[in-house]
Amino acid sequence: MAYDAEDTRRRIFTAAAAEFAEHGLAGARVGRIATAARANKQAIYLYYGSKEKLFAAVLRAKLEEVRFSVSIDPDAVAESVGQIFDWYQQHPELIRLLLWEALEACDEPEENERERRDGFREKAHRLAGAGAPQLPEDARVRAAQDLLFTVMGLIAWNFAVPKMCRMVLDEETDQAALTRRRETVIEAARTLATTAGRLHREVPSNGSGR
Repeated sequence: MAYDAEDTRRRIFTAAAAEFAEHGLAGARVGRIATAARANKQAIYLYYGSKEKLFAAVLRAKLEEVRFSVSIDPDAVAESVGQIFDWYQQHPELIRLLLWEALEACDEPEENERERRDGFREKAHRLAGAGAPQLPEDARVRAAQDLLFTVMGLIAWNFAVPKMCRMVLDEETDQAALTRRRETVIEAARTLATTAGRLHREVPSNGSGR
């Protein structure tokens, strides 16, 4: 059977995603990734260069996956938030990877950060396009950025600390807590979007607020 380089890369990527989600960058072992991927360590270094670059590639791909799978519709923010909540529930590895990135203060290659910033800019500008046209564009974009990050926090925290979520809500299971939280997060997003829209309409066009 001929060697299939792309299949090997896919196996390495899948194994690396599981390893990094479980152990983080520092705790991950290239040997375990190679064993799980049915590949050799040399192939990992050949295709990805280093463990750090492999971690960055996995995280970047997972973020791209959620970006292309779901997005925030400016005209239906609450409904979009429900879809994103469901995506995170089905893909818990992304939250773990982001937490490991924060805990281990990984220095991200400049091009990777630029790509991620561009993706968030695109989302913010799309949200800003639905804002009050009488406001300056930069004010609408800043408000959209704040709304975007606030909504992301509303969603992600449920999956970052599921045990605390279950205890605070006094539910018996994680699933019961998440089901309850999903509805609350959707309503909170609806309120935030409505409030932001109302404030946009009330603020004078010079943006001074006076």
